[in-house]
This record gives sequence, structure tokens and C-alpha cells, in this order.
Amino acid sequence: MTGSGWRRLTVHHWFVVMIAAITIVVGICTVVGAVMLERTNGLSDHLIDRLSPARIEGTELQTLLVDQETGVRGFLLTGNRQFLEPYASGIAAEQRQYERIESLLRDRPGLVNGLHEIRDAAAAWREEYAEPLIADKEAGKDITAARAESGKPAFDKVRDLLAAQNDRLSVARQEARSELAYVDNLRNWAFIAMPIFFLIFGVAIAVLLRRAVGRPLDELRVASRHVAAGDFNHHIPAHGPADIREVALDVEAMRTRIVAALESSREQQATLSSQAADLDAQAVELRRSNAELEQFAYVASHDLQEPLRKIATFCQLLAKRYGDVLDERGAQYIHFAVDGATRMQGLINDLLSYSRVGRLYDARRAVNMELKLDKALQNLAATLEETGAVIERPDPLPKITGDPTLLSLLWQNLIGNAVKFRHPDRPPVIRVECEQVEEKEWRFCVMDNGIGIEAEFADKIFVIFQRLHSREAYSGTGIGLAMCKKIVENHGGRIWLDTSYSGDGTRICFTLRTDTPSSETRLAAATSTTRGISS
Repeated sequence: MTGSGWRRLTVHHWFVVMIAAITIVVGICTVVGAVMLERTNGLSDHLIDRLSPARIEGTELQTLLVDQETGVRGFLLTGNRQFLEPYASGIAAEQRQYERIESLLRDRPGLVNGLHEIRDAAAAWREEYAEPLIADKEAGKDITAARAESGKPAFDKVRDLLAAQNDRLSVARQEARSELAYVDNLRNWAFIAMPIFFLIFGVAIAVLLRRAVGRPLDELRVASRHVAAGDFNHHIPAHGPADIREVALDVEAMRTRIVAALESSREQQATLSSQAADLDAQAVELRRSNAELEQFAYVASHDLQEPLRKIATFCQLLAKRYGDVLDERGAQYIHFAVDGATRMQGLINDLLSYSRVGRLYDARRAVNMELKLDKALQNLAATLEETGAVIERPDPLPKITGDPTLLSLLWQNLIGNAVKFRHPDRPPVIRVECEQVEEKEWRFCVMDNGIGIEAEFADKIFVIFQRLHSREAYSGTGIGLAMCKKIVENHGGRIWLDTSYSGDGTRICFTLRTDTPSSETRLAAATSTTRGISS
């Protein structure tokens, strides 16, 4: 494998290569061990099962042939046929010995050829000497001693061949023993070398894995710790397997982005410092604006109320004293002046109430919405009884963290608004719904069967002093729903007109939380109030 090929290997590939190498080495050692054991077993079996039995069978063959020669000589000298029994039985036994020895020595042609020479020499001795003399003796012929000893040279040849065969068997046995000893010694050294080789190979693999995998991981870990300690300019080296290099390159890219982000944050720090100064100035301006609002509320509640009361009072006295003198137009003018002063007083009072939300009324605690709804219905009891309104409400309502006065005013404005804008042809039916939408957030809805509100006015109805109808049709200053919006937002919730409501009338929903709203939420509500009043 080329250098670029090694560089493409991952840690997984490295371990696969190591395992494959170990498997190959183990396989080679196993094959070597098996071959050595097989060779040892083969030599041992050949020596024990072939050469040694062949050597024993050769000795028995020699004994059989000697017994035949001795029996023939005894018969020829004495004429006693008992001496022929070893000869007759020996011939059959001799043939079996040939077959056994030949089967044992079939893989050694030289020894088999020697066995054939012995068989041929023995057959020639019987054919040329033993059988003719035995026949003559049985025929009653006289056998001289010289003739009886005439077969000795032929049998000596058999003896010499037997001796030579036994020598060759001895040499073969000795060679097999020597080879077996050599193979045993070689096998023992091989088995001793295998653990040593495994140890060396294991150390080599460990060193290779250390250089290829461990060292790059150490470099990556050390460099990462330098960066984690704050040395963001420390370069992350990318060495080792492909996946480790990819991780190192990703960490290096991350370090580069961090350095760039730090440079950007340093540049932004100056901008944030100037913005903080601007925010401080805006906070001062907000406090000044709130102070002016407090002053305005004081003036509106004291200095503006008294002149309006005087205008209304004196206009009423003027109408009472000079009513018979004034014509119809004059009386109408006085009525307009009294009505204008009265409406101005109402606007000022509503504006004061609107400005006090979140300032004077901000006693945050756990409030039972059930009790606040009861309080609102008590305040509206006369109107509800006069209109025959029906209130449908869930039981029970949850507890909400907020101001008791403001939450009671919220219910009163929503239900009062539903009663005010009732349908002229049917008595008002107002239904209150409650549902938990999150762990600490509840959604409340107030539905009625009144005249309804078009979806295009969904945002306009919550703007202060915005009206959808004339004062002759419906009384009021147009601040009720704006007051509800400010109360809900001051408590960290939101309020909206449900434009998807398909029934007759209107469905207004709002959310409130069971925990205290954040200071940012309350500040935003206060800022919104200041801007709304200022505009």
C-alpha cells in the first residue's frame, strides 16, 4: 500500500488491518504447528506400525525358513516324516509372512525387492533341492550324506538374503528414528519460537498502533486542552488516520471561528459600551417621562377636575334659572356644554385609571381567579339583572400570580363590554372558558352572543380611545379593551380577538401565568403605556 493509501485508513481500518495481520500470523503458526505434528505423527506411525512390525515379521520369516531346512535335513537323514511337519506348515506360513511384510513395506520399493529375492531364493531351494530329495526318500531311494548336504549352498544364499534384508530393515529403522528425533527437535523449537514470535509481533503491533493512532490522539488532546485553557492561537495538528485528521481539521476550523468571533466580539465591545451609555441616557429619559406622567396625573386629578365641575355646575344653574328665557337653541347649547364637561371628566378619570396600571396597582401575589370573577359580577350585578344576562363559567378557575385589583378590573371590563354590545333581539349569554396551555400558563376566553366584531378591527379595538360605534349608539370612552390589554401585558400575557370563532358574537382570549412575569416584560408594558399616553 502506498503512503497516500495508508493516510486514507481510519482508526477502524487500522484495527481491521491489525486484526487481519494477527489472524494471518496465527494461521501461519497453526499451519506450521499442524504440519510439524503431522510429520512427527507420520514418522512415529511409520516406525511403530511398519518398520518395527516388518523387522519382527522378517525374523519370523527367517525362523520359518530355518525350520523348513532343518526338517528336510532331519527327514532325509532319519526317514521320519514327523520332521516334514515344520516344512509343510512352514510353506503356508511363509506365504502369509511374505504378504504381511510386503503390505508393511509397500512404500519402500528397495525392501520389497529384497523380500522378493528372498522368496525367489527360497522357492529355488525347494524346487532344486528339497522337493526332489523328499520325493526320492519317499520312493525308498538311499540318500547319501553328500547328497543330503548338497542343498546347503542354496539355503546359505537364502540366509545371506535374510541377513541383508534384516540389515536393510535395521538401517531403515535407524534412519526413521533419526528423522523422527530431528523432526521432534524441530517441532519443539518451533513451539518455543511461536510464543516468542507472538510476543515480538504483539510489541510491533502495539508500537505501530501507538505511532499510527495513539500519538496523533495525544497531539490532538494536548492541543485541544491548550485551546480549552484559553490559548486560542494554538494550532491544532492534523496527523494520523483519516478520521482523526478529520476531527483535528474540524477542531481547527472551530478554533479559527472562535478566534474570528473573539475578534468580532472585541470590535463589538466598544459598540456595546457606547450603546450602554445610550441605554443609560434612555433610562434617565424614561424616568423623566414617568415623573412628568406622575405630574400630569396629579394635575389631571386636581387642577382639571375642578374647572370641569364648575363649568358643568354653572351651566346647569344657568339652565335652571334662565330656562324660561332661553329659547330651544340656547337650552341645547347649555346641554352640549354640560355633556362635554361630563364626558371630559369621564375621559380624564379613565385616563387616570389607565395610567395607574402597573404603577399604583402592582401588588403581586397568588390570586384566585374564581374570587375575582365573583367580584366583577357583583360590581356588574345591576347591569346583569337589568339586561337578563346569563353567565356560564367553569368551576373552578385557577390561581394566577398578579394584582387582585387589576385582575378583578380585567374581568369587569370584558364582561361589561360583552353586556354593552349585546344583540337587541336576544338576551346576552356570556360564557367563560379556561384551559391550561403550558406548565405555568393558562388561557381564558370570554364569549358572547352579541353584535360581534369584524376581523379587520382585531387590532384597532385594543387601542386607547378607539371606537367602532358612535356615542349615540353606545356610550363610553373607548378605553375598556385598551385597559384589558395593558393589564394582561403587565402580567406577562397577551390578549387577542379570536377571528376563527364561528359562533354569533365575539370571543376574546387572553393568557396569564402562575409565576411572576420578568422585569423585561413589565418594563416593556410600562414603556408602552408611557408612549400610548404621550401620543
